[in-house]
Amino acid sequence: MELNLRPKEECYYDQLSMGEIMLRLDPGEGRIRTTRSFAAWEGGGEYNVARGLRKCFNMKTGVITAFADNEVGSLLTDMVCQGGVDTSLIKYVPYDGIGLSCRNGLNFTERGFGVRGAVGCSDRANTAISQMRPEDFDFDYIFGTLGARWLHTGGIYAALSANASETVIAAIKAAKKYGTLVSYDLNYRPSQWKSIGGHAKAQEVNKEIAKYVDVMIGNEEDFTACLGFEIEGNDDLKTLNLDGYKAMMNQAAATYPNFKAIATTLREVKSATVNHWSALCYADGEVFKAHQYDGLEIMDRVGGGDSFASGLIYGLMTTQDAQTAVEYGAAHGALAMTTPGDTTMVSKAEVERLMSGAGARVQR
Repeated sequence: MELNLRPKEECYYDQLSMGEIMLRLDPGEGRIRTTRSFAAWEGGGEYNVARGLRKCFNMKTGVITAFADNEVGSLLTDMVCQGGVDTSLIKYVPYDGIGLSCRNGLNFTERGFGVRGAVGCSDRANTAISQMRPEDFDFDYIFGTLGARWLHTGGIYAALSANASETVIAAIKAAKKYGTLVSYDLNYRPSQWKSIGGHAKAQEVNKEIAKYVDVMIGNEEDFTACLGFEIEGNDDLKTLNLDGYKAMMNQAAATYPNFKAIATTLREVKSATVNHWSALCYADGEVFKAHQYDGLEIMDRVGGGDSFASGLIYGLMTTQDAQTAVEYGAAHGALAMTTPGDTTMVSKAEVERLMSGAGARVQR
């Protein structure tokens, strides 16, 4: 496949992500409702991709976001720095002392075990990034003067507010103006969209965004809810109908000829701690399937899809081969779900060992 990426020497960034970064509070093996302590992590659907590309695949990445200018904002900035992601494009919004005008988002997340599913409880209204408008970021400077080879953003950020939806559209239009490739993860969350117009608004916004996207990512619910494509034979999600996925991808490619690739994860949930896992990638009229990881044992599933996206993007950027890219994505996502937190803790060497069929023997 031919992506027509901007030359590396023309761009300050290999990749940029745009979205919200929240403070994740994790009760570990316990429950939110009974814990007396939390482990603190940073996380966000779009940011996790930039961090994965930096920490696992050693690409130069940055994040376009905003924080309330207080101690929590400083903590989040420090966490982003520890992840190796550039912080120079972060906006800091004056804090009023109580969080009435703006605040930083919190995400309480418990991992689930066996028959008890994972639970997320977000606290993110009126966050700094949700209030940013297109004019708050100099996109001509970011994509023109500095330059980025790839922009990744998604539906979690777009659903934060009407301002966020407008800012996503402005960012991707500017990115396209300067030749930056755009990937977008639909990441449909009905609880977010209901406050700004519900399902109808989700389709209106996402159908407009889709016109400018090069690589579209999402699961079966995302493509149905956000773009109106049905996947036949997937009514209960206990077993996945691959022919239905392939038909949907062909339909999406015909509707949006600007899509250079379409990717989706394949997850069959046997329990909170055991899933069957794989992925598909459509490119150049063909559908490529990754290795099937049956009986994948999971420690923390949150962020698995984002790690899939970062592996996929790395594979596309470095090989422009859809089969290789979807294998990188599926392997990276699988490994990321074996560690706690939203973000990856694995190395490129570990990803490539898994891709080559290596087992889980001790490395020493």
